[in-house]
Amino acid sequence: MDEQEFAELSAGYALNALSPADRRAFEAALAEHPEWAKLAEADADTAVALADGVSKVAPPLTLRSTLLSRISTMPQVPDMDASAAAAVADPASSQPAPAPSDDDAPVTDPSPTTTTIQAISRRNWTRGLLTLAASMVILVVLGFGAVTINQYVNRPPEVAALAEIEAAPDAQAATAEVIDGGTATAHWSASVGKAVLVSNGLPEIADDQSFELWLLREGADPMPAGVFEPSAEGATVVLEGEMEPGDTIAVTVEPQGGSPDGTPSAEPIVAIPTA
Repeated sequence: MDEQEFAELSAGYALNALSPADRRAFEAALAEHPEWAKLAEADADTAVALADGVSKVAPPLTLRSTLLSRISTMPQVPDMDASAAAAVADPASSQPAPAPSDDDAPVTDPSPTTTTIQAISRRNWTRGLLTLAASMVILVVLGFGAVTINQYVNRPPEVAALAEIEAAPDAQAATAEVIDGGTATAHWSASVGKAVLVSNGLPEIADDQSFELWLLREGADPMPAGVFEPSAEGATVVLEGEMEPGDTIAVTVEPQGGSPDGTPSAEPIVAIPTA
């Protein structure tokens, strides 16, 4: 078995869709060529990603009958002698050979063995089954994962930024109590270069006021980092500007739209150090 044939069987192995003979051949080839393990690992990771990316839902009642119907109508290699089967598997091989010259004795290729014909038939069956399995997976993903995919693609910027931070290897978070009630949690990552504030239960403010974010840095003036209006469930806000390690993330109550002169007009109701 060469590497191309191994790769063709790898997807079927990941889907547990190989025949016993193909499974034995695949595992024997893997033991003989450990450097091919990366192909099997990639297909296994893809199968896991497809499974994890689809929400758990009941399959259609007609899925099993449809799958069995498709399998039953797949073309099979009929019983025939070896030379005829070889012609079906490889039409090019049925072309007449060029006429031999007077100086050369005629040369003929030996007829393929029964083992060869069975291998061709088995490989065609495996490829067809894998194609069908992949098609069914795509149908399930499209049919039942459309809402999930749409929600992922259309995530609000603050939700996407928070997910990006949490996935970073240097992700950090800190929580502090807010004056007059509520909590605020800062999430940040130096490698991502972003910070997000998640607040809950912030105190009520007047209609002509807003909450404003600030980055407080030693030796520098307070830097405005965005204005937000919390909902009843709280607020998740991406800080504007680039946070540096050691900055303090603060929130003040300002006139609606933010501080008119670009500096805090009151003491922060919460301050979260990132050092």
